[in-house]
Amino acid sequence: MNLILFLIIGGVAGWLAGLIMKGRGFGVLANIGIGIVGSVIGGFLFRLLGLMAQGAVGELVTATVGAVLLLAIVSKIKKG
Repeated sequence: MNLILFLIIGGVAGWLAGLIMKGRGFGVLANIGIGIVGSVIGGFLFRLLGLMAQGAVGELVTATVGAVLLLAIVSKIKKG
Protein backbone atom coordinates (compact mmCIF):
# COMPACT_ATOMS: atom_id res chain seq x y z
CA MET A 1 0.00 0.00 0.00
CA ASN A 2 1.44 3.35 -0.83
CA LEU A 3 2.04 5.99 1.81
CA ILE A 4 -0.69 8.38 0.70
CA LEU A 5 -3.38 5.69 0.82
CA PHE A 6 -2.07 4.56 4.22
CA LEU A 7 -2.36 8.13 5.58
CA ILE A 8 -5.83 8.59 4.10
CA ILE A 9 -7.09 5.33 5.62
CA GLY A 10 -5.47 6.28 8.93
CA GLY A 11 -7.12 9.69 8.89
CA VAL A 12 -10.55 8.32 8.05
CA ALA A 13 -10.22 5.54 10.64
CA GLY A 14 -9.18 8.04 13.32
CA TRP A 15 -12.04 10.35 12.41
CA LEU A 16 -14.56 7.49 12.51
CA ALA A 17 -13.20 6.31 15.85
CA GLY A 18 -13.52 9.86 17.18
CA LEU A 19 -17.14 9.98 16.05
CA ILE A 20 -17.89 6.60 17.60
CA MET A 21 -16.16 7.23 20.93
CA LYS A 22 -16.45 10.96 21.49
CA GLY A 23 -18.95 12.35 19.03
CA ARG A 24 -16.44 14.35 16.94
CA GLY A 25 -13.03 14.09 15.31
CA PHE A 26 -9.74 15.19 16.85
CA GLY A 27 -8.19 17.19 14.02
CA VAL A 28 -6.40 15.97 10.91
CA LEU A 29 -3.01 15.08 12.41
CA ALA A 30 -4.46 13.46 15.52
CA ASN A 31 -6.93 11.48 13.41
CA ILE A 32 -4.10 10.19 11.23
CA GLY A 33 -2.02 9.25 14.29
CA ILE A 34 -4.92 7.51 16.00
CA GLY A 35 -5.79 5.68 12.79
CA ILE A 36 -2.21 4.51 12.20
CA VAL A 37 -1.82 3.20 15.74
CA GLY A 38 -5.31 1.73 15.45
CA SER A 39 -4.35 -0.11 12.27
CA VAL A 40 -1.47 -1.77 14.11
CA ILE A 41 -3.70 -2.72 17.05
CA GLY A 42 -6.54 -3.86 14.78
CA GLY A 43 -4.20 -5.88 12.58
CA PHE A 44 -2.73 -7.63 15.61
CA LEU A 45 -6.17 -8.32 17.05
CA PHE A 46 -7.60 -9.57 13.76
CA ARG A 47 -4.62 -11.92 13.27
CA LEU A 48 -5.18 -13.33 16.75
CA LEU A 49 -8.80 -14.01 15.85
CA GLY A 50 -7.86 -15.55 12.50
CA LEU A 51 -9.48 -12.76 10.46
CA MET A 52 -7.97 -11.11 7.41
CA ALA A 53 -8.76 -7.73 5.84
CA GLN A 54 -9.09 -7.59 2.07
CA GLY A 55 -8.65 -4.35 0.17
CA ALA A 56 -8.96 -0.76 1.29
CA VAL A 57 -12.39 -1.23 2.91
CA GLY A 58 -11.13 -4.16 4.98
CA GLU A 59 -8.10 -2.18 6.06
CA LEU A 60 -10.35 0.74 6.98
CA VAL A 61 -12.52 -1.55 9.12
CA THR A 62 -9.43 -3.05 10.78
CA ALA A 63 -7.93 0.37 11.50
CA THR A 64 -11.24 1.74 12.81
CA VAL A 65 -11.76 -1.21 15.17
CA GLY A 66 -8.22 -0.81 16.46
CA ALA A 67 -8.61 2.96 16.85
CA VAL A 68 -11.88 2.56 18.78
CA LEU A 69 -10.15 0.05 21.03
CA LEU A 70 -7.24 2.46 21.52
CA LEU A 71 -9.57 5.33 22.45
CA ALA A 72 -11.52 3.09 24.84
CA ILE A 73 -8.30 2.08 26.61
CA VAL A 74 -7.09 5.68 26.83
CA SER A 75 -10.47 6.75 28.17
CA LYS A 76 -10.37 4.09 30.89
CA ILE A 77 -6.82 5.09 31.87
CA LYS A 78 -7.75 8.78 32.04
CA LYS A 79 -10.75 8.08 34.28
CA GLY A 80 -8.53 6.02 36.57
